[in-house]
Amino acid sequence: MSGLSETTRARLMGVSTATLCTALFKRGLRNQFIQDVHPLNAALPNMVGPAFTLRYIPAREDLNTLAVFQDREHPQRKAVEECPPGAVFVIDSRKNPRAASAGAILVSRLMMRGVAGVVTDGGFRDSPEIAQLPFPAYHNRPSAPTNLTLHQALDINVPIGCGDVAVWPGDVVVGDREGVVVIPAAMADEIAAEAVEMTAFEDFVGEKVMEGRSILGLYPPTDEQSRIDFAAWRVAKGR
Repeated sequence: MSGLSETTRARLMGVSTATLCTALFKRGLRNQFIQDVHPLNAALPNMVGPAFTLRYIPAREDLNTLAVFQDREHPQRKAVEECPPGAVFVIDSRKNPRAASAGAILVSRLMMRGVAGVVTDGGFRDSPEIAQLPFPAYHNRPSAPTNLTLHQALDINVPIGCGDVAVWPGDVVVGDREGVVVIPAAMADEIAAEAVEMTAFEDFVGEKVMEGRSILGLYPPTDEQSRIDFAAWRVAKGR
C-alpha cells in the first residue's frame, strides 16, 4: 500500500505510542489515541501500517442472517480479501464489544495475506487462538457471539470512527503494548522523525533518573549541563 515509506515504517517500529501522542499534541492533535483497545499479545513488536477500514452499522434482523455469508461480495469477507499487505485493518464496531468484529479464521487470513495487524473498538471471538498468533491484534474485550447478532458490515475503506478517533484510509496506524495511535498520513514522516529524536532523549533521561538524578533541569532540559550531557550520551551510544 503506497504512501508509507520504509524509512518511516522502520522509525515507527521503534517508538512508543506515548511518544507519538506527545509529538501529535505539539501540532494541536489531542485525540489520536484509540480508546479502550488492548493488544491480545503484548509480546509482539510494534504494529505499523496505513489504515484500511471496515464500517459496521447496527444489524437489522431481516437483512443480517447467516445466509449473507454465502455472498462473495459480503463487505466483511470482501474487506479481508482486499486489505493490502502491509496495511492495518481498522474496524468501526461502534465501540460495541457485545458481538465479535471477527474471529480467528478471518484474523488468520489477514495474517497470511501479509497484513500488518488488525484493530477493532469492539471485540474478537476466538480471542485465545488469536492471542497465540504472531500477528498484532487489538480489541476491547473477548466476545463470543457472531458479529451478525449486532453488527452489519456496510462500507469498505471509508472514513470511520474507531474508539472515538477519526480514521481516514491511508492514515498511519501504530500499535504497541499500550495501545493504538492514528497519525494523519500527511504528517507521518515528520512525526516519525521527531519521535525517534524524542525517544533517544527519553532513554537518556531514564538512565539518569535511575542513577538518582533529579528531573529538575533534566526533563525538560532547562539546564545547559543536561544538554551537554545528552550530546555526550548520544555520541557514546551511537544515537
